[in-house]
Amino acid sequence: MMFNLKNKRISILGAGKTGIAAAEKVRALYGIPFVSDSGDIEENALDWLKEHKIKFETGGHSDAVLECNLMILSPGVLPNSPVVTKAKSSGLTIWPEVELACRICNGKIIGVTGSNGKTTTTALIGEILKNSGMPSFVCGNIGSPFIKVADEIPANGYAVVELSSFQLETIDEFKADAAVILNITPDHLDRHGDFERYASAKLRIFENQGKDDFSIVNYDDNYLRNRCGNLISKTIWFSVESKETAIHAEPGGKLYMDNIELMNSNDIRLKGVHNLSNVCAAAAVAKSIDISNDIIIDTLKTFAGVEHRLEFVRLIGGVSFINDSKGTNVDSVFWALKAISTPVILIAGGRDKAGDFNQLNGQVKEKVKEVLLIGEAADKIETAWKHITECKRANDMKEAVSMAFKDAGDGDTVLLSPGCASFDMYKNFEERGKDFKKAVLALN
Repeated sequence: MMFNLKNKRISILGAGKTGIAAAEKVRALYGIPFVSDSGDIEENALDWLKEHKIKFETGGHSDAVLECNLMILSPGVLPNSPVVTKAKSSGLTIWPEVELACRICNGKIIGVTGSNGKTTTTALIGEILKNSGMPSFVCGNIGSPFIKVADEIPANGYAVVELSSFQLETIDEFKADAAVILNITPDHLDRHGDFERYASAKLRIFENQGKDDFSIVNYDDNYLRNRCGNLISKTIWFSVESKETAIHAEPGGKLYMDNIELMNSNDIRLKGVHNLSNVCAAAAVAKSIDISNDIIIDTLKTFAGVEHRLEFVRLIGGVSFINDSKGTNVDSVFWALKAISTPVILIAGGRDKAGDFNQLNGQVKEKVKEVLLIGEAADKIETAWKHITECKRANDMKEAVSMAFKDAGDGDTVLLSPGCASFDMYKNFEERGKDFKKAVLALN
């Protein structure tokens, strides 16, 4: 264990899933946690804090948070917020949760980031590791926070961590033994301000790597190809467009590793060009840790994907319903539409992340026969698409699903791919996806 928490006062900003997990771990490692949230704390979390006699505050951050040896930020806390700015000026050490997790992790770390495909790729890597018999924990933005399981990982084990730009932007010495960037397209501009700052936060995943570490990078992403050509680490490029990379796949053709044919692309259970790219990334990680080709092939033939990511829900009256609630940015909607060959009735909207919906005009014109709009971004999306396809408003998910089913014809697909965050109507994208599925399953 590289970081001793005993008797250290640790202020934790944010009392969501990550903040409470951090408090739990600090307490378990004999530190003294203090939890501060700018809003309310959920009842279950509140009960846990009271039960374990952990000091906390709600409705704002007082100067009590500055009386600490270390400040831990939950992903939702802005690094330029007044309380963090004050902490910086006081000379306090400020870390994201993943920084602390890295320092108490005895095993190796596989970090996965990118604008789209993180969850699927992280889960797929975890499945390959599980099938190989290696101890592994899939965590981060998928499943449990990294901090919750970090010290449970043995020296011969792996943490497979899905990482967001929010977590990476404030790291200090965090290092992944294998770091993956799948792609970078505009996202979270409402937080980062512009694309360059957002992309730079993502690229921090590589900055502490050494010559014995691995960087796995998408050759098809022009921005990444230009920025990642001189990394210190061992770089493995992957592609679905070029045959020049170590790992490459041909849609409808073959998957290759070091110019050796691994399997037919059509035998991979995950479908869509975007998923073929994710598969290449996962195969590159497996290559970096010497997992056998047979295990990789068997896993790729059976892994069906993750909940809320192009998840088939139901076929009723000739109409298919697909849950892509994880599609929280414009680019993810592009790939969702690209993966569907039938006419689409699209349910979109939520809290805008400064996305440019006009970028989807071609796809919408070609594939979408009707859009049902929900949430705060409804006006913005309608402005972009009202001259291309029919746009209707729904008050909630149940009404949107009902209207979509009424308007759909035999062979159509009703697709929830919001292109927005969920926080205007839901706690998270999982709750939104479950609400969609509940409404679909209630149809008759």
